[in-house]
Amino acid sequence: MRLSYLDYHTCGEPVRIVIGGYPELTGTTILDKRRQAREHHDHLRRAMMLEPRGHAGMYGVIPVKASHPDAAFGVLFTHNEGYSTMCGHATIALGRYAIEHGLVPAVEPLTRFAIEAPCGLVRLACEVKSGKVGTVTFESVPAFVQVRDRVVDVPGLGPITTDIAYGGAFYCILPASRFGLDLFETPVARIVEAAGALTDAVRAGPAITHPTEPDLGFLYGTIVTDEAGPDATSFNLCVFAERQIDRSPTGSGVTARMALDHAKGLIGSGRTRLFRSITGGTFSGSVLGQADYPVPGAVTVAVGGTGHFAGEGAFTIEADDPLGWGFELPARFAEI
Repeated sequence: MRLSYLDYHTCGEPVRIVIGGYPELTGTTILDKRRQAREHHDHLRRAMMLEPRGHAGMYGVIPVKASHPDAAFGVLFTHNEGYSTMCGHATIALGRYAIEHGLVPAVEPLTRFAIEAPCGLVRLACEVKSGKVGTVTFESVPAFVQVRDRVVDVPGLGPITTDIAYGGAFYCILPASRFGLDLFETPVARIVEAAGALTDAVRAGPAITHPTEPDLGFLYGTIVTDEAGPDATSFNLCVFAERQIDRSPTGSGVTARMALDHAKGLIGSGRTRLFRSITGGTFSGSVLGQADYPVPGAVTVAVGGTGHFAGEGAFTIEADDPLGWGFELPARFAEI
């Protein structure tokens, strides 16, 4: 079996786009297609994301036929553990992919179109010069705060106070100091472990519910921030899925952070804030205004960034290869 792909990255966070070899998904809605991919074709996700072709930090996109009339195409997002509902860094790379590969006609200096993600319709505005795409800005689904100052008993860490906000996916959002850590000085491995422990504890507690789609009601990860004020550039580390580190500032996370800062009265509509990641990459975020949505205080947020093309190729999966469908290194030899 062969799977062909294009590789991009956004601030160092990979985006592997499947362009051939994946079966057509026949679900009526985008969430039906996501469910079908998870239940019937997950071996293909594993082959693309995990070793020997990928790694623990790999991220991918499966383009699908859209069910929304305003979307140029639909997308499923994949990672080391499964399928996410929204991905900003991948959306930014998709803006470049769609225009430079002819899925969407290029209009200079700005090309506008929409894609359908599992969370809903996402609108893109892509700067284009001489056929090449530069900055891509997207407006995601309505963003909102789920809960403020939730106290979570985290094994080994004690009670931790966190906010939970939605930007196409749900995140815990809190400064590193809540863990007794320093975002800049503490080894990243310790921050990842603390963030992962909080995510595990929240997932084990009362269920998170989405106001309109049950399939979207789950905690995707934890975003650990610095202590920067609302007028300053802010650094953050997003730990998502199964302790996967986002190399980018996390587009859906920036969306959630802007909604949270807006709800706290820290950032008004129309103001832009910059967010930086562990690679030093930068996204911009701005609240455009209130959203028509069945959650008080929901807002529309615009996030901008730049993607880069990294390569292309095709994977072969041999029938007699015992590791052909991907593997993760076991924690101990007893797990072989």
